[in-house]
Amino acid sequence: MVIPTVAVGFISVILRYSGQLMGRRLTNNTVIEAQWYLYSVIFLVGFAYVLKHQINVRVDFWFANQSRKRRAWIDFIGHLVSLIPFALIGIWVSVPQAWRSIRVWEQSPDADGIPRGPIKALLAIAFILLLVQALAEQIRLYAVITDRAHLVDIEEAPEQPIRVE
Repeated sequence: MVIPTVAVGFISVILRYSGQLMGRRLTNNTVIEAQWYLYSVIFLVGFAYVLKHQINVRVDFWFANQSRKRRAWIDFIGHLVSLIPFALIGIWVSVPQAWRSIRVWEQSPDADGIPRGPIKALLAIAFILLLVQALAEQIRLYAVITDRAHLVDIEEAPEQPIRVE
């Protein structure tokens, strides 16, 4: 999705500046909205990917110095208290909005804009994927906490030494 996003952005810039030189408007809202839709796909689908590959932002100066079991406990409680409720609220809010938007085929309020239903549906899908990945993480973390890590495929982020410069 990154390549199409960059390509649409590049085309948008070329059309905008070429149009200014010619004194005409060569771009429209379809191109602009397509660019932010594509960017949204990258961002929204990236939530679950980031969680799966453990590349999310953490307070590493403290977290990295903990034992594997303690890190699992911290993540387990954090996911249970914050991540899972966040995903559930996101689903609760976004699914009805997406359904309503698709049912009436909601259009962009901007001239030449593109339909809003697909991007609203993607928002709901992103929260569902995030919830599924959070539940999978909880299972993995529980296995680590109960010393059964050998039963699940553990993919940990590589240990990064803390540098003080």
